[in-house]
Amino acid sequence: MPSRRQTAVPSFEQSRDYVQSLARGLAVLAAFDARHPTLGLAGIATRTGLSRAAVRRLVLTLQHLGYVRPHGREYALSPRVLELGFGCLGSLQLTDLALPLVEQLAHRVSHSCSMAVLDGQSIVYVLRVPVRRVMTVALGVGARLPAYAASMGRVLLAGLPPAALERWLLDCRPVRLTPHTVTDIRRLKRIVAEVRKQGHAYVEQELELGLCSLAVPVHDRDGSVVAALNASLPYHAAAAQHALREVLPELRATAAAIERCLPAQCLPPVSS
Repeated sequence: MPSRRQTAVPSFEQSRDYVQSLARGLAVLAAFDARHPTLGLAGIATRTGLSRAAVRRLVLTLQHLGYVRPHGREYALSPRVLELGFGCLGSLQLTDLALPLVEQLAHRVSHSCSMAVLDGQSIVYVLRVPVRRVMTVALGVGARLPAYAASMGRVLLAGLPPAALERWLLDCRPVRLTPHTVTDIRRLKRIVAEVRKQGHAYVEQELELGLCSLAVPVHDRDGSVVAALNASLPYHAAAAQHALREVLPELRATAAAIERCLPAQCLPPVSS
């Protein structure tokens, strides 16, 4: 039998300071892992021990806040969970597998290299290996940039199905960040179509003056685009020629190496 002292002290979960709704919301996020990258309401209920009605309210709230997103008839974690901490990436396995390959790439090309995923109108950095400072703003894991003006954003947009791209373009409100930024939606749509055709995106001084960027897609085993890989270069007269001749083959080789390492399911495709 427990002692009188033990029975007299309530657990924290029974105290007034315990926020049950917060604990349940975190339990829903924790239900997703490498073996369960997507889950339906029934699956979440089973893994959390919560009722399906409670799970439905929690999932809809998390979707509204941007932490989960629909994936067919199921749900998947959104890249926005990166803002809560780096731990999510470990369960998704993408960065652990890609980091040594991207480090080798950065040293071969002598440029900073990054990986990102699409989240709404933004790209979210999931990995970055800095070599030299090109941007005035320091970037790290979880940083967000407007997808329309970034090379990785255009690669990720090129991976969207046509209907999803049309919806994205309807919501896009481009801002002229530099004199070179493309803000015309029809022109942006043509650029994305060309990126899809050629398999890479080159952006010159649209995001920031003095900055160029070259990106390629990273596919899962089903051929869906799950991330983008890029190199950032300083602008000079021959920057485009250097990027396409010297850097692009290295980017493509590294993307292919990452794809060979990916498990059957890692991140949900950007079309989710």
